[in-house]
Amino acid sequence: MPQSVIILGGGIIGLSCAFESARRGMNVTLIEPSALGGQASGAAAGMLAPFSENTEQPDPFFQLCLNSHRSYPAWIKAIEEQSGMSTEWVQSGSINIFMHEADVLPIQSRLQWQNEWGAEVQLIDAAQLRKLEPMLAHSAIAGVFTPKESHVYAPKLVAALEEACRRLGVVILSHAGKIEEVAVHHSGGVSVRAETMIKKVHADRLVVCAGAWSGEYERWFGLSVPIHPIRGQICSYEHQETEVRHMIFSSQAYWVGKRNARLVCGASEDVAGFETSVTERGIGRLIRSSNQLFPFLKGKETAHRWAGLRPATRDGMPMLGQVEGMPAVIMAAGHYRNGILLSPITAHIVADLLEEKQGEPSISRFSPNRFTTIAMRGRLST
Repeated sequence: MPQSVIILGGGIIGLSCAFESARRGMNVTLIEPSALGGQASGAAAGMLAPFSENTEQPDPFFQLCLNSHRSYPAWIKAIEEQSGMSTEWVQSGSINIFMHEADVLPIQSRLQWQNEWGAEVQLIDAAQLRKLEPMLAHSAIAGVFTPKESHVYAPKLVAALEEACRRLGVVILSHAGKIEEVAVHHSGGVSVRAETMIKKVHADRLVVCAGAWSGEYERWFGLSVPIHPIRGQICSYEHQETEVRHMIFSSQAYWVGKRNARLVCGASEDVAGFETSVTERGIGRLIRSSNQLFPFLKGKETAHRWAGLRPATRDGMPMLGQVEGMPAVIMAAGHYRNGILLSPITAHIVADLLEEKQGEPSISRFSPNRFTTIAMRGRLST
């Protein structure tokens, strides 16, 4: 087992990997160029919805999401006990809403395979919908109710993870500035230098959790890292907990009621580079969807509007595992819209790799080398 680890990136994935590694007795230094949880993590609605987000088939990515979801109760308990802070984990259940009969017809195959994986989902009619969610528009004719799905309040989860890491002795270097050098040494170990650092940080191993910025580091590893930012625009309304009781999904948007009297609506997605401003077009689509599905929101002003950058790969799955030919380097990036959900399983996989354990589930499908051609595998190391 390595004695020291550098975690490069302070979003939900980086903080989770730091927390789990420190829990297992490693000396951990986390380096974040800007603010902790400042992009996809802080902007997320915090949905833990492996069934609602994966509706096609039980492929390896779905299984990764499901395994992570199953570990959430123990994960949340560990974070809250270590930090002394609440993450506002709410076991609300979710409802996927359908507005047209044609949308309901193909649902049976989904119900069958998801229930085989323990979802306990059921198709409910308009009357049952109204009983569960009285404020829904009457144009909603049916829904898929998934009782086991839940959500956390992402900013509080980030804050609790940060505090838990600090109490475990993790050295957190936030606002470190641009990463100027990453070196993997032939003699063993790694070193990282950032813009504001007086000297390099050295460690036995390196875990890259840089989210949408991970592609900036491929030149140091001879690795293709096709991770690009997808801007997710979100808004919220003031609301009472009785107005929207479950997580609600439609074909156009989602809604999640939080304990801070906010109803979060997201996410309008577009490609805008690293731009994090909100647009009238993006938020306008969310407002129109809200007005259609929840008449009580018509004419109501949004309480807050914001955006974050989700790290997407070409195939929509994370780059997770050891970098081929560089046993000192592990990638844990590209989680796109599932970073919150996948944080516990990612942290456990990374910690197992650091301890050189053969963990489960198999992660070969998520190999960080899958986008790299043989011609690109020249290594830049010192």
